[in-house]
Amino acid sequence: MEEFEIISDILKGDKEKFRFIVEKYQQMVFRTCMGFVHDKDDADDLTQEVFIKAYQSLPKFKMESAFSTWLYRISVNASLNKIRKTSGRSFFQRLGSVFSGEDKNDPLFSASDMEDPENILIRQEHFHWLQKALDSLPGKQRTAIILSKYDDLPQKEIAEIMDITEGAVEALLQRAKKNLRTRLSDSDSPFVVK
Repeated sequence: MEEFEIISDILKGDKEKFRFIVEKYQQMVFRTCMGFVHDKDDADDLTQEVFIKAYQSLPKFKMESAFSTWLYRISVNASLNKIRKTSGRSFFQRLGSVFSGEDKNDPLFSASDMEDPENILIRQEHFHWLQKALDSLPGKQRTAIILSKYDDLPQKEIAEIMDITEGAVEALLQRAKKNLRTRLSDSDSPFVVK
């Protein structure tokens, strides 16, 4: 069944068909949110919020662009709003939950790591620096790099989502990569061999 047909059916009252939309786009929305908030629980919560917002706003969807583009916009906006409202759990809170055994499902840690605390610390430090570098990017650069690297979207689609030209996306990505390289080569960074 065509996506626009499903949306039309939902708008006519067939609410059960919204599950097709959720099933199709759930991973995409989660990846996008995760790229911004860096925390699985927060990304899960945001994913639910995005689908609730999408369902509530579905009558506003004009079917002039791809549904995925519209949903990406909602995902990016929800993620940015979350970041503005809260700074999220700190590195030390996350590290404490790993050592206390509360967060065994953290994607940064494997079962073998639980036997080697040094690996946990090294991986966590690298993740923290990457997260810090990504979070320090200006908003549009961060959005462009997340959509490009986390979601593997082509520049044309990123341009549609961000409502800018493809040339502007290319410029944002180049500046973001340059800024990330600069931040990751900082003398305090674990990526610099001392």
